[in-house]
Amino acid sequence: MFGISGGELLVLIVAGLFILGPERLPGAAAWLANGIRQVRDYATGARDQLRSELGPEFDELRKPLEDLRQLREFNPKRALTRTLLEDFPTEDTSYKPNGYPAAAEPPAAQRPEQRPLSPGERPPFDPDAT
Repeated sequence: MFGISGGELLVLIVAGLFILGPERLPGAAAWLANGIRQVRDYATGARDQLRSELGPEFDELRKPLEDLRQLREFNPKRALTRTLLEDFPTEDTSYKPNGYPAAAEPPAAQRPEQRPLSPGERPPFDPDAT
């Protein structure tokens, strides 16, 4: 309801009680409820009138509004996480499961032999690579 949690609603009620006092709070709550009901009735009436006048074009008019609603619910953190952490699509056969194209891996014969360093041996250093 209006994006207000139970705790926030309780704080609003207590604040209203202090501001308006216990004798005026029920009247103010009834006035607010009637106002909200009237706004809903006006909105429903306007929507029904537009739907009856526009006919099938009304649904086409609502589509951009639905797109805007989806944009409002866009979460950039979730989109970035999904983009960065999901694997590449596996439907494409030119990609291996690690995400690199099959042609980019060097053949086994061209790879240098890797062996563990013996104690005291210094690791190889390539000044061009640093």
